Order: sequence, then structure tokens, then C-alpha cells
Amino acid sequence: MKIAVYPGSFDPITNGHLDIIDRSARLFDKVIVAASVNAGKNPLFTMEERVELIKKVSSQYPNVEVDCFDGLTVGYVASKGAQIIIRGLRAISDFDNEFKMAMTNKKLQPDVETMFMMSKAHYSFLSSSLVKEVACYGGCIKEFVPELVQQALREKYKR
Repeated sequence: MKIAVYPGSFDPITNGHLDIIDRSARLFDKVIVAASVNAGKNPLFTMEERVELIKKVSSQYPNVEVDCFDGLTVGYVASKGAQIIIRGLRAISDFDNEFKMAMTNKKLQPDVETMFMMSKAHYSFLSSSLVKEVACYGGCIKEFVPELVQQALREKYKR
């Protein structure tokens, strides 16, 4: 069984993330979408809220499981018996950091591969940070996130 892990902070999950989940679910027997703790970020949503949002917006995929973790991604991947780390790339600017992470992960866990998936062109600018900023100021985020996430953001920002 080919198991892939799609890690990220998903704060919040966007349509770009969902596109990667959709395409990954068609390629692998099982995809674990794993919300992670990122020490360099101050999340808007709690881990529990992020996991719940991901579960709800990805519920149509029978081979997608949602989980969370804190620590090294490769350690988590190994603990799940997975062979692949999925990483989305929006633009060439993402590649440098992602390449460094992939090479580090390969040194730490030689049996785990990293697969890069290019975002669709209409999601190439999209990030959770951008979505939060637009939502914070009351801008329209209808094309960026599912309705459920729009509602959660409105609640967070009381709009």
C-alpha cells in the first residue's frame, strides 16, 4: 500500500491545499493530511480547529485521513509507515526552501521520498497568510477557501 503524508500548518486550509489533496488522493492508496505545529508561526486556529476544518472539507475522499503532529515531519511519516511526503509548490520562490527541506529529510530518513506538486495556475498566489489578511479586513475570500472556512474566519474576526 502506497501511503503519502501531506503535512502543513493549514491555518486555515485553502482551495489550493484542497487541490493538492484531491490530486494526491487519486495517486495514492492512502493520504494522511497532517496538521503540524510550526514554531515559527503563531496560528489563528487551534490545532483542534484546524483538524476539524480539514476533516469536514475533505470528507468526500475515502482514502484521506486527517491527523496532527508536533516534531520532525520525517519522524511522523516513518511512524505512519508512509513512503512519500507531498509538498505543494506555488512558484519558483517556494522551491529553494522546499528543496532544502527535502534534502534534509532524505538525510534523516533515506527511505522517504518527497514529491512536489505544482499548484494550478489560479492558486499560484494563494496562501493561508494571504487569506487571513484579506479576511481580517473584511475582504471577499469566496474564491480562496470553502464556505465552511469562510464562516470560521468570519467568526474569528467577528465579521
